[in-house]
Amino acid sequence: MKKAFLLCLALLLLLNALPLRAQENLKPFVFMPQWTPQAQFAGYYVALEKGFYREEGLDVHINHPSSTSTPMARIKDHECDAITLQLVQAMEMLDNGLSLVNILQTSMNNGLVIVSRTEQNPMEMKGAKVVTWRAGFGQIAECMSVELSLDFDWIQAAESLNLYVVGAVDAALAMSYNEYYQLLQTNLIPSENSVYRFCDHGFNIPEDGIYMSRETYAKDPDRARRFAIASRRGWEWAAAHPEETLDIVMSYVQRFRVSTNRILQRLMLDEVLRLQRNKESGEQEFRLLPEMVKQASDLMYRNGMLKRQIGIEELLP
Repeated sequence: MKKAFLLCLALLLLLNALPLRAQENLKPFVFMPQWTPQAQFAGYYVALEKGFYREEGLDVHINHPSSTSTPMARIKDHECDAITLQLVQAMEMLDNGLSLVNILQTSMNNGLVIVSRTEQNPMEMKGAKVVTWRAGFGQIAECMSVELSLDFDWIQAAESLNLYVVGAVDAALAMSYNEYYQLLQTNLIPSENSVYRFCDHGFNIPEDGIYMSRETYAKDPDRARRFAIASRRGWEWAAAHPEETLDIVMSYVQRFRVSTNRILQRLMLDEVLRLQRNKESGEQEFRLLPEMVKQASDLMYRNGMLKRQIGIEELLP
């Protein structure tokens, strides 16, 4: 009896000495958002810090990109399991031969805006010099310029606001949850007449979703499903607990030494959550809709950004 007791005690001590991951048999999962730490990715930080991923049996690592290591390159080289992409980016990659699967659609609306440096409506500035990001994200804006015969002269820059602030361009492409609020924190406060919001003018093509290569997804669909479940839970928790979520966001911002402040991150979080809500239902639906994909495909194909039409069935598991 004593020998059995000692054996059980030794076994218990051995189990306690094992790493937590070994005890729980967690599945590794590497996730890469498309930009540096900020409230745009708050739901994922929440899911990690609150243990939602671990509860789904996942050992998740969130790796942020650098100038030499983009999410698009990493997923092509199988160096991560999932990334965030705008819908138009995912469709471009699909058109270029990489089969992708959307496992969770977080955005239901488009956050692009064009801000002019004067009171003039950007739609009245034919041929204007408009600064955009060298890193991309401006596909819809370029289509809009062609569709409306505005023929904007797109000036690419690493930071979309620097040239705008010094007056070297007529207008800037911005995100309603990021650069637009940065402008509001300067003396260059735009009026509503000088702001063109894509979502209000027939170009409301949703942005961020979580994508995996179809090859990676096929190896373990259940692992992908669990990641999506925990990520959605993280976003829902963020919507219900904004101040605690900001605490988590700011801890990531400070760890990676991102130049920002809590006020800007609060504005970003509010706007990102607003863009997640379906305009008709008012709910966070977290799903890719056929009409979303059709609108994006029609617009991009019509303007030569896709070689063929792409349907929703190519993006779903």
